[in-house]
Amino acid sequence: MHVAELWVYPVKSLRGQPLRTAAITADGIPGDRRVQVRDGDDRLVTARTRHRLLGLDATLDGGGEALIGGVPWRDPAALAAVRDVVGEDDASLVAMEGPARFDDTSLLIATDGAVAELGVDGRRLRPNILIAGVEGLAERTWPGAQLRVGTAVIDVEKVCKRCVMTTIDPDTFAVTPDVLRRINSRYAGRFALNCWVAQPGEVAVGDPVELI
Repeated sequence: MHVAELWVYPVKSLRGQPLRTAAITADGIPGDRRVQVRDGDDRLVTARTRHRLLGLDATLDGGGEALIGGVPWRDPAALAAVRDVVGEDDASLVAMEGPARFDDTSLLIATDGAVAELGVDGRRLRPNILIAGVEGLAERTWPGAQLRVGTAVIDVEKVCKRCVMTTIDPDTFAVTPDVLRRINSRYAGRFALNCWVAQPGEVAVGDPVELI
């Protein structure tokens, strides 16, 4: 097995940034989901209801700060782009710290075998790490085990409970409800792996992955 893809999502629900290398810290990939979109009542706004957020590029600059469409997230132009997409003039961008910025765990891992079984674009699952060389649904036997990925060691906690995000095409924003129906009916509503970092380390595309 080896690392096929690495992803960071600097702004929650915006398009992710592919990486060649990443430092995996105790808190996941630095910069991941560090900024959120909030509405006028300070409620989280995501692509679950504002699908076009997936069309905005979110990347990290050389200092690890989030950019939206190449503009620093604190720049009024970045906020204007977000407000245009969500359709709310009082939407805001907020920096988040700690594990509360994640839906569940600090890392999400998917495998090529499972993605092929599901038959969709793997970006719909929004993984941080895509592992290649995995047969079928083997990932579903991994909870409770550890993975050595590059020089990092990762605890596999559970198979991830999925939501409507899986139904949204990341390029066209078209919604295909059948994707989530299949996940619910065939896979008990769960797909890909919620993970924590047991030992920080460096990870690069192409690095070997070992199931411990």
